[in-house]
Amino acid sequence: MAVYGGGMTRILITGMSGVGKSTLLTTLNERGHLTIDTDYGNWKTAAGLWDHNLMTAALSSHTEVIVAGTVENQGDFYDQFDHIVLLSAPLPVILQRVMHRTANPYGKTTAQRAEIEENLKSVEPLLRRGATMEFDASRSTADIARTIEALLATSAVSRGTTSNE
Repeated sequence: MAVYGGGMTRILITGMSGVGKSTLLTTLNERGHLTIDTDYGNWKTAAGLWDHNLMTAALSSHTEVIVAGTVENQGDFYDQFDHIVLLSAPLPVILQRVMHRTANPYGKTTAQRAEIEENLKSVEPLLRRGATMEFDASRSTADIARTIEALLATSAVSRGTTSNE
């Protein structure tokens, strides 16, 4: 029995720049899950906050969705998510990833890398307090994706919305 789709699970994937949020979302999307990467598109206001109307509409119109992003006002939406997953990794792993990624230029300059280090110290603890679980992003993307899919399956089973394939 496989359990994908048909559930009522909204998951937020959050974490510092370079932990692999966008890569994870790409993998989950390729596996057939509805995903929203708030780093792209018009999800953020000019101030860098989630657009309240867009995010509220997206979360209220989808019963199963995986959202990724890290913004100052994300806590305003925590009550609309079933799981808030913090991806975390050691600083050397994060810095190596941002230096070698091609889809996002952030983290290439010395100043940006210093900002990442500072945010790891000051912002990540705040994210940790709001998270319902934390995953080590040093693990493979495929492994983390399976763990997220298990969350979807567990939530679907607990609500009686399994489907056979």
